[in-house]
Amino acid sequence: MRLRIFLEPQQGATYEDQLAVARAVEDLGFDALFRSDHYLRMGDHVSGLPGPTDAWITLAGLARDTSRIRLGTLMSAATFRYPGPLAVSVAQVDRMSEGRVEFGFGAGWFEEEHAVYGIPFPATARERFDRYEEQLDVITGLWSTPVGGTFRYEGKHYRLAEGPALPKPQQDPRPPVLIGGTGPKRTPRLAARYADEYNVPFASVEDTSAAFERTRAAVGASGRGAPMVYSAAQVLCVGKDEAEVARRAERIGREVPELRENGLAGTPDELVEKIGRFAAAGAERMYLQMMDMSDLDHLELVASRVAPQLD
Repeated sequence: MRLRIFLEPQQGATYEDQLAVARAVEDLGFDALFRSDHYLRMGDHVSGLPGPTDAWITLAGLARDTSRIRLGTLMSAATFRYPGPLAVSVAQVDRMSEGRVEFGFGAGWFEEEHAVYGIPFPATARERFDRYEEQLDVITGLWSTPVGGTFRYEGKHYRLAEGPALPKPQQDPRPPVLIGGTGPKRTPRLAARYADEYNVPFASVEDTSAAFERTRAAVGASGRGAPMVYSAAQVLCVGKDEAEVARRAERIGREVPELRENGLAGTPDELVEKIGRFAAAGAERMYLQMMDMSDLDHLELVASRVAPQLD
């Protein structure tokens, strides 16, 4: 089981805050640091100050300021960017990191942040997913076009004139693509076609297992030969004792009983037990959502008291 740390910087974080976490993640032996791709805070328990940071600009900086950990997004929103420029950005950051980038990509969902920053938001979920599928086709097509070849695309929403399909990522044939969500039909089909990893965010062990099974079925029906990695994301709130768990829950505006039910909360032994249940369902990686970026001791506790029990 690989443990990866997952940040929500739109809740209020500078680049320096994220870099401090990234360096701790690297020093403590975690596998990767991922971040959300959002422009607006969620909930009233945080101010959001000093304001959002752009996911791929941040990852470009972290690519140069770290040396080992994998870096990626859970999930970049297809509504935020055109597919051609996004393919360029991700490929460039992959080269800046010497091949450590992973590309988590979703359809986009948070309508309010689109309105606040003037980003068009398709009126229906069907249109969002249609655009998302075309973007997946374009981005992976640009990356997989051989050097010296050209790429052309004619879709309903995106049309690319024939061009050189550059730059190429450092990873060959491309950075790993992550697709997530619990949609019963289209999400498994898209994951089977485009993804290297399928992620289930913030769901119970039982619902995660059911989503994995749907995607396994879609992978089997697709005839693909490449293996799929299965992973889950859960909010993190661990403490050496009950008082420390309660203090950390209060800092992020949550209640301990609710977190025990809906996240990875409690003592280190409780986390090991619940992570084991996700592993039994098929999860090979856990993304631990760290909401309080100032609490680096939280990471140290996971590294020293949880991770060794998972080997």
